[in-house]
Amino acid sequence: MRRIFGAKRDKAPAPTLTDVTTNMESRGGNLDERIKKLDAELVKHREAIKKLRPGPAQEAAKQRALRVLRQKKMYEGQRGQLYDQQFNIEQVAFAQESMKDTADQVKAMRGATAHLKQAFKSKDLDVDKIEAMQDEMADLMDMNTEIQESLARQYAVPDDLDEEVKQRHMHAHTSTHEQLMLESRALIGK
Repeated sequence: MRRIFGAKRDKAPAPTLTDVTTNMESRGGNLDERIKKLDAELVKHREAIKKLRPGPAQEAAKQRALRVLRQKKMYEGQRGQLYDQQFNIEQVAFAQESMKDTADQVKAMRGATAHLKQAFKSKDLDVDKIEAMQDEMADLMDMNTEIQESLARQYAVPDDLDEEVKQRHMHAHTSTHEQLMLESRALIGK
């Protein structure tokens, strides 16, 4: 049967986006070279047209220049289409890479979620125990504050006298400071 119908041929693997982009860049380079050659040829034809006298020879040179100009425009149009196609291929490649990155991110997030679930099952992260510890810590801090206040208390000094002493001390300090300032000004003025 294989002799009659032939054997099934293996299909070539589909080209990758990188292969297609490389091929398009190569084709674009070839078109650019052709356009440069036509530009150089156009310069020669323009110089020839300037040198020739009006007449059939000049008209023939103009026709040759017009033909070269049409070829150049055709190649430029092809190059524009090729660049547009290459841009589209690059957009598809970018979208493909973005999708791959997104899939990797989802896998990483799944792993992190599983790790967090396992960590929250730990006895160390029991919310009730943490709340109780925080309450106990607040009570200890309050006890510490009371102890510090108790140790900072002054002996045998009435509370109202303490304020009066402070006021007198501040007034005396201010008067002494003002008196020193006046004396220093008097000395400088002399």
